[in-house]
Amino acid sequence: MARRLVTVFGGNGFVGRHIVQRLAHQGARVRVVCRDTEAAMFLKPLGDVGQIVLMKADITNKAEVAHAVDGADAVINCVGLLAPSGRNTFERVHVEGAQTIAEAAKAAGVKALVQVSALGADAESDSTYARTKAAGEAAVLAAFPEATILRPSVIVGPEDDFLNKFAAMARLSPVLPVMGAPIIPDYKMEKGVDTDWKFPTFGFDHAGGTRFQPVFVGDVAAAALTAIDTAAAQGQTYELVGPTVYTFGELMELVLKYTQRKCYLMPLPLSLAAIMAVFMELVPGKPLTRDQVRLLKNDNVATGDHKTLADLGLTAHTLETVVPSYLATYRPPSGRRGRAIKV
Repeated sequence: MARRLVTVFGGNGFVGRHIVQRLAHQGARVRVVCRDTEAAMFLKPLGDVGQIVLMKADITNKAEVAHAVDGADAVINCVGLLAPSGRNTFERVHVEGAQTIAEAAKAAGVKALVQVSALGADAESDSTYARTKAAGEAAVLAAFPEATILRPSVIVGPEDDFLNKFAAMARLSPVLPVMGAPIIPDYKMEKGVDTDWKFPTFGFDHAGGTRFQPVFVGDVAAAALTAIDTAAAQGQTYELVGPTVYTFGELMELVLKYTQRKCYLMPLPLSLAAIMAVFMELVPGKPLTRDQVRLLKNDNVATGDHKTLADLGLTAHTLETVVPSYLATYRPPSGRRGRAIKV
């Protein structure tokens, strides 16, 4: 009996490489579609000789995408952008590319399609990223109604661009930002005890900044593989989140705890972050963009409106079981312990 063939678009990316590894371990033949096959050569040793095939294609090119999905039993699309660059705009990658893949998969008779989207995808969002993610989902379902949509929260793991970024920053900077946390306290007038006089009371609402529900990259990969094998998952949307909700400040404290670094945690209101982003967008790699700041206005946690990992029979890993192993590489050589200092 021939082994099944799975085409993975963006298989050399952060999520894609974990999906490819699991597919290879299961014995599937894997066709990895990416823009730079040379940069994806590291995937070849994950399988047997000839098991993982690399293919170059533009996801908006109908002919190239059709060739990539020809003969596939299942297709998984992991392609996504955190910031646009040149001709790779949010609209082109998240919407046009996703639609092209879905249409080609349907025409090729593919049995299962998984679209990796994002938690917070919303057609009414202020963020272009979130709007195009939602538009991409709609385009995929219009072309391939049986497709499974996965909406992961912030994804963490050994190669992530989130916790690793701040762990690297803690090596050099005395300060880590707490995005969305206020500098000036809110106040309201309340009556005093046994008097009608009103007095101001001060407090910091959302003092820890934006809230997240990070999910382990291995759980996202497991969800994708389970979805292509589960008939009940067809046409469904799953919110992939971890078991714990963290504020931005709590995540920075975890970074400092596991890297044993000493930094001040500095509140950074989104209004100030938006001004900083104007200049940081000009830096290679765009470490912060105005669109990302708009995205941070809303908490990135499960809404409860869709199914979850549990509905796929999976149990989410906690951050405490996966993060220490890879953040340990950022510890001081001397082994000196640091601590977080709140400002």
